[in-house]
Amino acid sequence: METPPPVTEDQRRKDNEHLGLLAVFHFVVSGLAVLGIAFLLVHYQLMSSIFAHPERWQGAHGPGPPKAILDLFAWFYLVMGVMFASACLANLLSGIFLRQRKYRMFSLIVAGLDCVQIPVGTALGVFTIIVLLRDSVRLQYEA
Repeated sequence: METPPPVTEDQRRKDNEHLGLLAVFHFVVSGLAVLGIAFLLVHYQLMSSIFAHPERWQGAHGPGPPKAILDLFAWFYLVMGVMFASACLANLLSGIFLRQRKYRMFSLIVAGLDCVQIPVGTALGVFTIIVLLRDSVRLQYEA
């Protein structure tokens, strides 16, 4: 097995800077997920207040939307809320682990999942993968 070349101080400094920035950006994406949850809650309150009063829908527009539509929306809000909460927790943990130089594989998996969140998550995921696959960063995690 071939021994990797020694890591220079300049490369170590650059890796530390990149890992620190990635940790901060993982915290930012976690905060954006919290904002997404807040938006879902506000939107649900708005939709439920509209659908809760079918008498407002009477008149020229017909009888109004059925209750089944609100039930469908409730499932949508639940699924999206779980996705936002999972993304929030995963990115929060990944940011903490990046700072501690622990659980590199966990951060790589979170980065792969972040790639689905276009455009911010995609950029963060790609850059996280690029940095964490460097040999010099791998050595930091092994130390």
